[in-house]
Amino acid sequence: MRQWRTIALDRRGQTLHARIAAPDEASVVLQLRRSGAVPLEIKPDRQRLFGLRRGDVLSRAEQSHVLRELATMLGAGQDLEHALQFIRQTAPSRRVRHVLSQVHEAIRNGSSLAAAMAAQPRSFSRLAIGMVRGGEVGGALAVTLERLASLAEAQQALATTIQSALIYPVLLVIAAIGAIGLLLVQILPQFVPLFEQNGVPLPSSTRFLLDAGDVVGRLWPWAVLGVLALLLAVRLALRRPAVRLAVDRLMLRLPLIGYLQREILAARLCRSLGTLLQNGVSLVPALAIVREVLGNSAAVAALDRATEAARDGGGLAGPLAASGIFPERTVHLLRLGEETAKLASVALRAAEIHEEAARVTAQRLTTLLTPAITIVMGAVIAGIVSSLLLAMLSLNDLAQ
Repeated sequence: MRQWRTIALDRRGQTLHARIAAPDEASVVLQLRRSGAVPLEIKPDRQRLFGLRRGDVLSRAEQSHVLRELATMLGAGQDLEHALQFIRQTAPSRRVRHVLSQVHEAIRNGSSLAAAMAAQPRSFSRLAIGMVRGGEVGGALAVTLERLASLAEAQQALATTIQSALIYPVLLVIAAIGAIGLLLVQILPQFVPLFEQNGVPLPSSTRFLLDAGDVVGRLWPWAVLGVLALLLAVRLALRRPAVRLAVDRLMLRLPLIGYLQREILAARLCRSLGTLLQNGVSLVPALAIVREVLGNSAAVAALDRATEAARDGGGLAGPLAASGIFPERTVHLLRLGEETAKLASVALRAAEIHEEAARVTAQRLTTLLTPAITIVMGAVIAGIVSSLLLAMLSLNDLAQ
């Protein structure tokens, strides 16, 4: 008899966490349904049941690739075990092969695909596990994996677009800091002996820069340690729910960055919700899964209030509008979907709109940041060079 950790919804829509002893996952599902609960997540009590090592975790891109390959092969009529074996053998990296080996071994031992994925929660999300479980129960695993792969690819494409747009500004900032540090610590001090030998007093601006370079040269290791300590303190502070909520709310209020975050949150909400509803998951359980993928505690709190309203028979759009977090377009389209009983398709269409808006906003942010950083870097370097030229002119005046 094995131990299983479960998350389910009771008849009132409340989330239940429990450990159940059963020989397999199907028995766990049967026990939960007999008690009137709707299973959301079922996984073995020991997360290392199949020997997964800590470093063997699929990235988002790898998960998307595996799901697409598996959906294609199942859709072509291949059985699950042989499909997993082929994907494992042709996997591009040892890490992916190892993860798929554990999944394949679990399938051979009689486990369902959802249970095998649930045994590796760091490689597969709750949303993916829940959808696969629903596809297995409904006998439409190939179609479910196709939708799940499309969802993962859409999310990966959006994340890649945002990251790619921010790479150049970050590299530009690093280059600017390095150039300025090189001028202050290495270039300017080489001119000091020349002025000392000729008895020429340095201009105040040049002396200030030399002092600044001296401070930077002596204290930069401590500055690096201070930055690392600050980052660690921030990370620990963000683990506190109250602090995380305040920071998430602040980020959503920032100009441009806040708008970008709201568009990304709306895209995640609509894409995940539409995919789950399209896969046959009812609204309240779907919302319980969607909250796990938002990544913003303020948005999660707003979605929880909307879930309570939906559980009581109210609409979803009203509470989301009252939160002021999601764009008006999101609220309008979700209300339209509720009124026309086409919430799944409308949510997916809304996701496409918000993903495009997020991409455009990221490009605009890059367009603004790049010249701004270039101008600031140029101004600082010009100031350093001007201070050095001023000192050289004073030396030339003395020689004349």
